[in-house]
Amino acid sequence: MMTPTRCLRTSLWVAAVVLLATGCTSSTATGPTGPKNLNPQAQAKDNEPVSISNRAKLLFEDAVKAFDAQKKAKAFDYPSLDRKFKAALEADANIAEADYNLGVIAERQGKKDEAKTWYQSALKKKPSLRQASENLAVMAQNNGDIGGAVALYQDVLKRYPDDAQSRARLAEIYRQTGDHDRAMEFSRAALMREPQSTTALKVMMRSYLDRKQLAMAKLVALRALKLDENDPELHHTIGLILQQEGDADGARLQFKRALETREDYVPSHIVLAQLALEAEDYPGAEEHLRRILQAGAKSAAAHVNLGIAYKGQGQYDKAMQEYDAAEKLDPKVAAIYLNRAVILHQAKDAPERAVELYKKYIGMAGGDVALNAEAPVFNLLREAEAVIQAKNEAKAAEAQAKQMETLQAEQQKMLQAEEAKQKAAGGTAANAAGNAQAPQKAPPGEAGAADPAQGANEQKNPAQADSDEPADDFM
Repeated sequence: MMTPTRCLRTSLWVAAVVLLATGCTSSTATGPTGPKNLNPQAQAKDNEPVSISNRAKLLFEDAVKAFDAQKKAKAFDYPSLDRKFKAALEADANIAEADYNLGVIAERQGKKDEAKTWYQSALKKKPSLRQASENLAVMAQNNGDIGGAVALYQDVLKRYPDDAQSRARLAEIYRQTGDHDRAMEFSRAALMREPQSTTALKVMMRSYLDRKQLAMAKLVALRALKLDENDPELHHTIGLILQQEGDADGARLQFKRALETREDYVPSHIVLAQLALEAEDYPGAEEHLRRILQAGAKSAAAHVNLGIAYKGQGQYDKAMQEYDAAEKLDPKVAAIYLNRAVILHQAKDAPERAVELYKKYIGMAGGDVALNAEAPVFNLLREAEAVIQAKNEAKAAEAQAKQMETLQAEQQKMLQAEEAKQKAAGGTAANAAGNAQAPQKAPPGEAGAADPAQGANEQKNPAQADSDEPADDFM
């Protein structure tokens, strides 16, 4: 990533431009949407300086001093600087350097469109302000508009044939397109015109790094550090060199050093976030990824990685929100669906939905042929399918058990009904027997006696019974 934008200062006596600071990324902050129409005076010829009011000069110088103090303290208050440079503009709309610096401030806050408007405003007021053209070219380059960037650099070179910075920027474009010969040629040409051009040295350093010439890359890096030890890009590139040499600890220190020089330097946050994820330092990864997104990066990958960091800390709902945000930015990122599936499978007890997403990821990644047979997604898919099968078997067993319980309950009811029926029948018979009349027994004196009228004639003069004979009566 190219890092443009330098704040400019003017003299209290002339509108001479001096480089003040290098590098720019973005951070979130509130602010205006673009420059106000302050009705500047008609632009004089390029070679004629425009008259600037003394009050505007004083306000501009005060804003520059505030920038210097904040740079030294490594703590920028961009809204405050924004107000100070706007105050200078309101005092005199012709101070083009104020427009340029407002563009730098907007760009550092991630307000790319606003920054572009300010740079264009500065060039309209002062076409010779080539730094504004360079920054517009770098913005075009970072947005992938290589043709637009080249045209802007070449336009600067037509007007300023000895401009070293534009040559160094063109050298970077050649490096990015793989033309290392022309990249080195333009870098050397820039250094011939400006021996202290760190931009040219950084191009050479990265070109050597791309070609694995690590010793040469380190040599150029050390030369550049002597010129500006507070350039975060230099420390970051040295970190990349050490990383390729296998010095992980030294590389990490350089990336952290880059953030010490400028805490919003996104490339170092990206590398440190990746290192933290690899080490399963999820809180550390979260911190760097948050800074990346706060810098205004519209990156689906950053949201996916932040989701992974949340998942590693057990914050599954936050992780799912990050995957949703990533999908809105770029639904073609296959990793979104893989990581979402893992949570649904392992944390949300939704293996059916997880299987769908695993298969979607496999399809987006090129299918079984493109993916390695040992890719983790295949094991995850099998595990999820096994969970579904186990759940189905458990449901079937549960349904069968319930059916058996129902049958047993029905049989029990039938047995109870039969027993009740039998008890009811036995009770009826007992009641009938209890209600029948018992046989009557004759009194002792009347047993066997007959009605005298109906019996045989009474025997006259009966024989007397012998007392020694047994009695005929039954007792």
